[in-house]
Amino acid sequence: MKESSEFIHASIQACHEIASLIKEGSNSLFELHEQGFGGDISNGIDLKAEKICFKHLSPFGSVFSEESGWMSPQSTTNIYLDPIDGSDNFISRLPYYGVSIARVVDGTTTEALVCNLANGDVFVRTENEYYRTSLTESNVKETIITNGSAKIGLFEKAPEHPELVRKLMAQKLKFRSPGALALSLAYAPYVKYVLFLGTMRPYDIQAGLYLSKHLYVFNDDRYILICADKTLFEQIRLIVEKEYF
Repeated sequence: MKESSEFIHASIQACHEIASLIKEGSNSLFELHEQGFGGDISNGIDLKAEKICFKHLSPFGSVFSEESGWMSPQSTTNIYLDPIDGSDNFISRLPYYGVSIARVVDGTTTEALVCNLANGDVFVRTENEYYRTSLTESNVKETIITNGSAKIGLFEKAPEHPELVRKLMAQKLKFRSPGALALSLAYAPYVKYVLFLGTMRPYDIQAGLYLSKHLYVFNDDRYILICADKTLFEQIRLIVEKEYF
């Protein structure tokens, strides 16, 4: 089996190639295609990014992607891939979209990377390291420190849950709903909380959950909640559990 550092290097190389493709600005990136495996209509950027990622990542395990499903036979080492997390944001020129990659060996996540292609942020966790870097200086590893000054949370799919929105706002729990779940999970240390209610798909959540596993995390088939502060974590859980479900 190839080493973790090789896998992360290959993942960053894939992100570099996708970023270069985006910089070229071809109209084909914005074209609509058929419905992908995950149920959404694939865009040109989704399919091109998937092809790039498969080229770089397939030597490290079997690839399961949002667009195509299993691209190689399932095995003991599997790679869960969202080639473009937040592709609607990309199509809308909203700078919050990226790549989500997680490597799972014998059912255990061992490496993960989430890259915000819009600004070059790269979040990495392996069995031995957890850090933030960038596409421009991927040799520089920045320690991730919880942001105690955060004013907002991230509530993905908030418009689909107006009742819960009202309850959170009544408690002055401000949030944004940026529309790229993997990125929001990766940025969890920097915000007050991350909340998501909806279908749990491995290519959406595998990498982000592994990146932020050192925080307080609740995750079942109904919702995900991540928070650095235990008191706030319990407060939001009470709202979601007792007052919403």
